[in-house]
Amino acid sequence: MSPKAPPPGTIASNRKARHDYHIEETYEAGLSLRGSEVKTLRQGKASLQESYAVVRGNEAFLIGANIPPYAQASILNHEPTRTRKLLLHKQEIRRLLERTHERGFTLVPLRLYFKGNKVKCEIALARGKRAYDKREAIARRDAEREIAKRLGRRRRGER
Repeated sequence: MSPKAPPPGTIASNRKARHDYHIEETYEAGLSLRGSEVKTLRQGKASLQESYAVVRGNEAFLIGANIPPYAQASILNHEPTRTRKLLLHKQEIRRLLERTHERGFTLVPLRLYFKGNKVKCEIALARGKRAYDKREAIARRDAEREIAKRLGRRRRGER
């Protein structure tokens, strides 16, 4: 498995989140879904771009995640970008609430995946990167890629 390949069972991942944020902690949360949403997810159709999580009161919610309508569903289909409840333990919600009130922290969904027959969402407590952090990360990644390329040539006997 290459470093870019998502783990097995992954439905959707938010690759841009790792570019835009410093990930501090990750949590595994269940999702409260409707039947047509689960069927769409089994087809591998979902997007976490532009989505985020919030804690309101004693509950956590996933906002802006796009799960397209299920084609074979009748009039009882779901709203694609509806707000979905995240299922977490009370102490996890309390901790997230405290940390998100600190300056600069936000909750970002990283990926949706199946664990057994349940849909899980990996959310991260993250702090936004500044523009210079992003440029530094890009430069570091390019340098590592160049080193790996040169090492690969040397192993093959090329120059």
